[in-house]
Amino acid sequence: MKKIISGISIFCAIAISAQESIKFQELPFKDIIAKAKKEKKLVFIDAYASWCGPCKMMEKNVFTQKAVSDYYNTNFINARFDMEKGEGRDIASQFGVRSYPTYLFLNGEGELVSRNTGYMEESMFVAMAQDINSPGNKKGSLKDRFASGEKDPEFLINIMKLNANTDYEFAKKASERYFQNKKKTEELTKDEIGFLLYFVKSSEDTNYSVFASRKAEIVKFLPEETYTEFDAQLKLGKIVEQSIDDKNKKINDDYFMKAAEPLVGKEAAVKKLNQTKLSYYEQNTNFPEYEKAALDYYKNSDTFDPNELLRAAWIFADHVKTLSSLKKATEWAEKSVMRSETSENTYILAKLYNLTGNKEMAKNYAEMSKNMAVQGNKDSQLADELLKQIK
Repeated sequence: MKKIISGISIFCAIAISAQESIKFQELPFKDIIAKAKKEKKLVFIDAYASWCGPCKMMEKNVFTQKAVSDYYNTNFINARFDMEKGEGRDIASQFGVRSYPTYLFLNGEGELVSRNTGYMEESMFVAMAQDINSPGNKKGSLKDRFASGEKDPEFLINIMKLNANTDYEFAKKASERYFQNKKKTEELTKDEIGFLLYFVKSSEDTNYSVFASRKAEIVKFLPEETYTEFDAQLKLGKIVEQSIDDKNKKINDDYFMKAAEPLVGKEAAVKKLNQTKLSYYEQNTNFPEYEKAALDYYKNSDTFDPNELLRAAWIFADHVKTLSSLKKATEWAEKSVMRSETSENTYILAKLYNLTGNKEMAKNYAEMSKNMAVQGNKDSQLADELLKQIK
């Protein structure tokens, strides 16, 4: 009898465990969208890559949490696609997925409602979903209404709010229509100025003419010095565009500095150049150039936030082979660990120690990462695999 009860208990435990995970639909992308439209739900897509460490951690540590699975399984049509295989490549191209993990939320028309990236703890991951799962995101196609020429101010503001962080170009077009139809006799409000500043990125933008012509109204809400500095940054935006060599996937440093330095000074120009290079080379997976840019930008690493340094260290651990560069990345990871130890940053540090030949320290931090993961009820697979490599 005890054996029977024990067997039933094990079976129930397995059944409960199986339920407490996000249920991903194994369907073609078009069928996922059709299902969402039929059920009047949003689609959640986990856009991952097989080699991505944070993706594996999300799968093991977060997707399996009851609060997460309950909310996502109830409110979304869930799907997972490897962005480097099969249909995932088309999805990555369509929605501009360049870093992993990326979380895509789409409506029943296949339109992007929200996009977020990176490892998240359980509470943040649920809060994000709750914020996105609003009634306004489930209505008919905003783009169809916009394409038909709708000019209602509230409609345009809604597009800006919904798409500001997910489909910037669409939101920007809505902002341009909004300000083009704004009567010149009506002064800009503080909120409108906020939208204007957010949706003007270059002196070539349509909204720039509004920014320039309404300076007197704008400086009522921010210092004129700030306005002048912002104006200079807008002009830098155009320089950034012109300095990118899309054919060779590189940035022309000489052109950028020659055009930018007279505008904002050498120090600000160098900072902007390095930030641009880091972002561009990561997005285009040009890791040799990313390596050079990161080493230059983070030369004085004490002035940077440890979390920012940890991100660069993780990229180095996954994609860089140069020993001296890996040693520098180890220093960056150490700064993060010194501030606060987590299963994630101790794993990255252990991996870097292993890559740089410090097996003893690698083993110590891999064991620490494993223990912290176990204590926090997280998956320790990556640390386990690293420990096997070290031995």
